[in-house]
Amino acid sequence: MLLTVCNLTAQTTISGIVTDGREPLASANIFILGTIDGCLSDSLGRFSFTTSQTGKATLKASFIGYEDYMLTTDISLMHNLTIRMNEQATTINEVVVTASTFSFGKSDNFKTMDALDVVMAGNSCGDIVAALQTLPGTQMVGENGKLYVRGGESDECQTFVNGMHVLVPYSTNTENTAVRGRFSPFLFKGINFSLGGYSGEYGQALSSVLPMETTDAATSDKFGVSASLVDWNIGGTKAYKNSSLSFNAALTSMGLYDQLFTQRQDFTRPYRKLSCEAQYKKEFNTSSVLKSYVGYDLTSVGQHIDERNLLLKEHNIYANVTHRASIGRGYTLFTGIANSSVFTDIDDARMVGDHYHNFRNEVHLKAEVRKVCSDVLKLSAGVEDYIRNSTMSYDAYHYQLDYNILATHIDAQWRIIPRVFLNVSARAELMRSDCLLMPRVTLSYIPNKHLQFSLVGGRYSQTAADDYLALSQCALGQSTADHAIFSMQYKSDATLLRIEPYWKKYHYLPLLEGGVYQPHGYGTSRGVDIFVEDHSLIKHLTTTFSYSFNDSERLYLDYTEVRTPDYASRHNLRLTAKYAIGKAIIGIAESYASGRHFPTGTTPHYNSVDVNLTYLLSPKVIVYTSLNNIFGRTNIFSYDTNGSPITASRDRFLYIGIFVSLKNNKAYDISNF
Repeated sequence: MLLTVCNLTAQTTISGIVTDGREPLASANIFILGTIDGCLSDSLGRFSFTTSQTGKATLKASFIGYEDYMLTTDISLMHNLTIRMNEQATTINEVVVTASTFSFGKSDNFKTMDALDVVMAGNSCGDIVAALQTLPGTQMVGENGKLYVRGGESDECQTFVNGMHVLVPYSTNTENTAVRGRFSPFLFKGINFSLGGYSGEYGQALSSVLPMETTDAATSDKFGVSASLVDWNIGGTKAYKNSSLSFNAALTSMGLYDQLFTQRQDFTRPYRKLSCEAQYKKEFNTSSVLKSYVGYDLTSVGQHIDERNLLLKEHNIYANVTHRASIGRGYTLFTGIANSSVFTDIDDARMVGDHYHNFRNEVHLKAEVRKVCSDVLKLSAGVEDYIRNSTMSYDAYHYQLDYNILATHIDAQWRIIPRVFLNVSARAELMRSDCLLMPRVTLSYIPNKHLQFSLVGGRYSQTAADDYLALSQCALGQSTADHAIFSMQYKSDATLLRIEPYWKKYHYLPLLEGGVYQPHGYGTSRGVDIFVEDHSLIKHLTTTFSYSFNDSERLYLDYTEVRTPDYASRHNLRLTAKYAIGKAIIGIAESYASGRHFPTGTTPHYNSVDVNLTYLLSPKVIVYTSLNNIFGRTNIFSYDTNGSPITASRDRFLYIGIFVSLKNNKAYDISNF
């Protein structure tokens, strides 16, 4: 919505309407080539923006599924234009199957979410993970803040950056305190959050995957800063010919906030996270791109718990290098390497005087070849290796693990008849001497540009957590889950509707038997997700409705009987509304979750009403503020072993931030990458 706000200092107005000859096209991108002047068309296809350019220039309009439109003429003649765009012929390369996947970013023609939406989500405070929890299929687990999808554990959702695995995508915190995702939303041009049924390319994820693609090489220098009550950020980009170098540094500290507002926990050292990251991108030609990324986090926090003075410190390092190149005759080669290293130290972890140390490391190697055989067939095949090692010591207890997971996959996308598409893939994984073969299939029918129906089925696997592997005496291998999903989606210029019933069956989950973890656990999860986003009710108003029903049962870990996992709530509902008025955007959100079941009791339902305000002071300055849980309800997340309720450190949370661009980029494009 901020993209419709155009340059306030311009002198000439460019205006018109975008259609396909039958109906207007909403969210088409219209801009003057070689400038940052432009905007998106509204729900009626209309556009208007101002520019300081004079004389002859080229106006470009683009929209996914349509051929680009170009008009070269004098600026003074570019008013009251009628831009008619021609639909592209559908080929297998242009088909996007959306079953169980929410795509957002600058490349998505129906923006379910972009970087600013993440920032402005009612209770996200700029966190990708918190923003994703507004989507259907996710659970509200406030005591740790991680992603729980369709009845699955948090570690069943795996994160990938530029196709490479991230071992630990969250920051750390003390027990029963929500964590945040490690990555800034402004880092990425596109995010595809898949809640299940993903292709053979992705492994080591029982429930869902979060693939994120960083932005391409910058074409101009950028520099920006942001600040709030809890975090401060500075970053910039130097653009070269066909390459760019970027940096970003951020400090998150609860020290000032803790002094201003009271809380329930007794922190002896406020939560602090210092992070820095850098990227280098090089385009050798139009068909060869190199991307590299490195990020480092240092997190520390101290808390007085009973008689203990717990002190936590964690170092988290992640780096990857990827290269994608066309090698002729329709072939594309992708290669990548990533390394994740996490060092965690805790003093007084469980009792006075003890010390906990944990080191985890993963090297991820990947190579994949894609081949566009024709307009009706596309093939891909790849190999990858996860090389993992970890050590843990706690007083007299110590373990060391070293293992690797070798995997290969093949994937075929086939247009059977003009509007019927079949995706068949198979993934094989070898861990120690155990080999798994996992077939996956998606059948989609796309009768027109508004409707899509899909049937999805497949098997997925994941290695048990290191702590369970160490206590299994080599009994544990990989757990598996079978997915079955039916998806129906309707999409118009102003409305997105998606309904998805699903079913999952778990096998070989770790189960504690006689003090040793055995692969004898199992479980089921079934339910339905409903999502509606609409822009047509009132001009400048965007509303969303998200509802999930989940019925899940498990026998795993230390459970003595089949029961609902303590992180799962049966009903989750979220309603949001955003209204643009002048240079301001006002948002309100209502979140509800039914009670969760624990051996010591059932929690009351969760409820929170959040409000936020975004104000465009100028094209280069945005002020954002939000207040979470405005009515101050004390939500009980869970119960501890003594039956005492676990709640948030505060019933309300106030967030005030400012985003400032100091170079050519506008505030709504403050990404410094």
